[in-house]
Amino acid sequence: MRERGFLPELSEDGRAQLTALQAPPAMHGGTDWDGAAVRDLTALPWASIDNDDSRDLDQLTVADAPSGDVLTIRVAVADVDALVKDGSPIDAYARHNTTSVYTAGRVFPMLPERLSTDLTSLNPDQTRLAVVVEFAVAPDGAIQRSAVYRAQVRNHAQLTYHGVAAWLSAEAPIPEAAAAVPGLSENLRMQHQAAQALRNRRHEHGALSLETIQARPLFSGDQIERLDAERASFATMLIEDFMIAANGVTARFLADAGLPSLRRVVREPRRWDRIVDLARTHGTALPADPDPVALDAFLLVQRAADPARFPDLSLAVIKLLGAGEYIAERPGATAPGHFGLAVRDYTHSTAPNRRYPDLITQRLLKSALAGVASPYPFDTLVDLAAHVTTMEDAARKVERQVSKSAAALLLESRVGEEFEALVTGASEKGTWARLLAIPVEGRVSRGERGLDVGDTIRVRLSSTDVERGYIDFDCIGTAR
Repeated sequence: MRERGFLPELSEDGRAQLTALQAPPAMHGGTDWDGAAVRDLTALPWASIDNDDSRDLDQLTVADAPSGDVLTIRVAVADVDALVKDGSPIDAYARHNTTSVYTAGRVFPMLPERLSTDLTSLNPDQTRLAVVVEFAVAPDGAIQRSAVYRAQVRNHAQLTYHGVAAWLSAEAPIPEAAAAVPGLSENLRMQHQAAQALRNRRHEHGALSLETIQARPLFSGDQIERLDAERASFATMLIEDFMIAANGVTARFLADAGLPSLRRVVREPRRWDRIVDLARTHGTALPADPDPVALDAFLLVQRAADPARFPDLSLAVIKLLGAGEYIAERPGATAPGHFGLAVRDYTHSTAPNRRYPDLITQRLLKSALAGVASPYPFDTLVDLAAHVTTMEDAARKVERQVSKSAAALLLESRVGEEFEALVTGASEKGTWARLLAIPVEGRVSRGERGLDVGDTIRVRLSSTDVERGYIDFDCIGTAR
């Protein structure tokens, strides 16, 4: 963490502030303690859906069918700004790090755990302040109307991706926490229906059907037993679809209010020519200019033809698309948009306990609701956009290095063995490949000349270094 410019520990002033913090007082008469209008929505069957081990719960969701076949979705986002004020010592710490960093060995939260897992977390059976993003979803996935407002909410069931996904796939009964809340099962069905409609519409407009595998190390004491591969499910896609929609509503709300915003963008891919080459090896001709609709059609065909290898193809495409970044947008200007999601208006707003850009956006939203000027001069937003982009990249490097240490620990007894692998990176800095049988990436140190992203090769594990997280392969030929 220190090598990448992070502050691993809160300052002395921050610790003093943390000690003095208390939970926000209860709402009285429709306003919070600052006099701002707040709705009481605690009676709605709100629920959280997150990872099995998540303790920093940023958002809740709920559905409603007020009339006809149009569904109303509400996303409640934890009001972190209520306790973490701009310029305070804790805010300065969060502003420096800008993100929580999740490693196999330890989680470094952006906010102290007393906040992120307690006072500003939407924990079960706790009444909390939130910023609610509401939108109506038509059967064709179009968002017909939307609104943003402040509310008091209550999490009635803490659910997990695994549990909800197994139930939606008819592989397991409904989770006990959901079964205990009257009407929640029907509500989750409505949410699933709305999410599918949103997703289908995005793909019609060129959103990319990408699927990657996340490796989670499972320990037995100090030893790693295995790396479990986690893939997308109905539950993870439900939350992803709602967060994308909520982020779009948020961006447009700020634009309509005449306020600047911090946009999340993925520009047109600089290595589109290599994506074209990659598609050609699979028998598909893509246009010479970047075309997300054509690319998604190619991806859908490949997912149907070879679902087992599709995550590896997805990873190659993601590498070639390039990383996302944050930019500041003036009112009335037009941001580049998000190429992979096929959306123009996009910000980050739904995880203020974990990401500083979301906390910035929350403060902008509350200013818009109060009818006051932006709390950030535009030049400050420009500087913050560059800083959070830099720190996001640094966080990925920390997480990747620790993941590689975990992978090196798993593989250190298998030096000399041969594997099939996918080339995931090729530049002057080096060539990288990921094993197909085990979700592990390493450097191709020998035989790498002529390799490019997307090539399938055969490698021999030549060495590991657990301390540095190094895994080295020798390329010994093309895959069988």
